[in-house]
Amino acid sequence: MGNINKIICIFALLTLQHGANAIEPSAAIKVTPLLKTQTSWNGTPISYPEGKAEITGMMIEIAPGAETGWHLHEVPSFGTVLEGELDVHLQDGRINHLKKGDSLAEVINTIHNGHAVGNTPVKIIVFYAGAEGKKLTIKVVPAPQQETRKNNTEKN
Repeated sequence: MGNINKIICIFALLTLQHGANAIEPSAAIKVTPLLKTQTSWNGTPISYPEGKAEITGMMIEIAPGAETGWHLHEVPSFGTVLEGELDVHLQDGRINHLKKGDSLAEVINTIHNGHAVGNTPVKIIVFYAGAEGKKLTIKVVPAPQQETRKNNTEKN
């Protein structure tokens, strides 16, 4: 099994908990919970899409200084930053600063933009709890206030 598959399996086993550890800790097994929530990081309750369930796992890599572009997710997703630092900007001006080791439930149906800060590429492993045929990510055209934020950042 490749290293990525091992990481995905371990991440899934450690985060998909129902009140107890997915694997019971022992002298030979260390269990570190990464995330357990009923809301995304902006406080929106998580709900699963209708249809045939489909889980998708991805390793996303963002070069230093690069941005994801404004987009949204119609399905719940969660991830852990493996390397680098990422600022996730919402249209209302809120920013979630993530660094290596941070886990989060991503915002749902909320327009946002990720920006890799610092000199290190960002590597984040993300799992989407979607439905067959449902898009995971939808790109959106920036609103004027988003362009203003970007332009103000470039001037500083």
